[in-house]
Amino acid sequence: MKLFKKVLAVSVASVCALSLAACGGGSKPAETTAAATESKEESKAAESVSEAVASTGKDVKDIKVGISIYKFDDNFMTLYRNELVRYLTEEVGIPKENVVVQDGKNDQAEQTNQINNFIATKVDVMILNLVQSSSAPTVTDLAKEAGIPVVYINREPDETEESRWATDGISATYVGADARQSGTFQGEEIAELENKGDINGDGTVKYIMIQGDPENIDAQYRTEYSVKALTEKSGLKAEQLLIQRGDWDQAKGQQIAQDALTQYGNDIEVIFCNNDAMALGALQAINAAGRKVGEDIYIVGVDALAEAVQDVSEGKMTGTVFNDFISQAQAAAKAAVSFAGGEKVDTKIPVDYVKVTKDNAAEILELVK
Repeated sequence: MKLFKKVLAVSVASVCALSLAACGGGSKPAETTAAATESKEESKAAESVSEAVASTGKDVKDIKVGISIYKFDDNFMTLYRNELVRYLTEEVGIPKENVVVQDGKNDQAEQTNQINNFIATKVDVMILNLVQSSSAPTVTDLAKEAGIPVVYINREPDETEESRWATDGISATYVGADARQSGTFQGEEIAELENKGDINGDGTVKYIMIQGDPENIDAQYRTEYSVKALTEKSGLKAEQLLIQRGDWDQAKGQQIAQDALTQYGNDIEVIFCNNDAMALGALQAINAAGRKVGEDIYIVGVDALAEAVQDVSEGKMTGTVFNDFISQAQAAAKAAVSFAGGEKVDTKIPVDYVKVTKDNAAEILELVK
């Protein structure tokens, strides 16, 4: 559980650094925290949240939180929201009935209605995983008018919107990882292979890209930076045979890969997927086509879903990237508590991704299974 300690320490350190009042004034450096036992770290994190609430004079049992997730049947966001609710209720101590979680059903109009309902019921803070990150300015204005702080998670608003929060003094923050890092890690996982992904040795890595939602900034960055890192680190050229939208969906990922394998056959050396759900679908197509990962094709994803990490550990999948839902959920909860208590929170709270290869897959699996 060494990685768990490191992940939790980074989460606590990040929130303390960016919102000191949220963690109390006596927080230890990340190195000291990482060296402590796991139980001490969890206890310290819980105590810091309690101190933050107490310092504002607000009773934690009175805090009301409205949470909207873009859709409930997303594998990764299911893990995320479960940890988010667990932390808010079990660690922070907010009554379960005060934490309302809504399914956005991948419909921005539906989610906006939910947000309006949160405002009407006078929640103290909203935690939002937007259906469309481009809707953030409108949502932020609604929340600002109602005097309700917002913690955006997973899907990052653009830089212009985030800058507005700081310049206009708006109580809003984004908690999450930089998708450029996840794409970079994907490309590095291929470039660090003995043949650098160039199976036929012609100096060019031929790949297909199974993209999430092209409107989503995570999909854009993962698509761009995976290939950029591959070419920069390997020194090889890259040739895109196909890029197609898979909407983060496993069945769509399988169909796209199946069609591509039929059309391009052995020319495909690498399949990049913007998330693990699509990668797991693509892996089914690879197996059905009689191809063998690690020998005549490579595939990488993002999220570190348990099934994907298991496949990586067994050599059935080349690699993935741990989208650290544990630290993200806990950091989002702490930011929400700080906002609810009237404290100032930085406009961005970053959490690092973790590269997952066969070397560390067993350790990551302990966190996500």
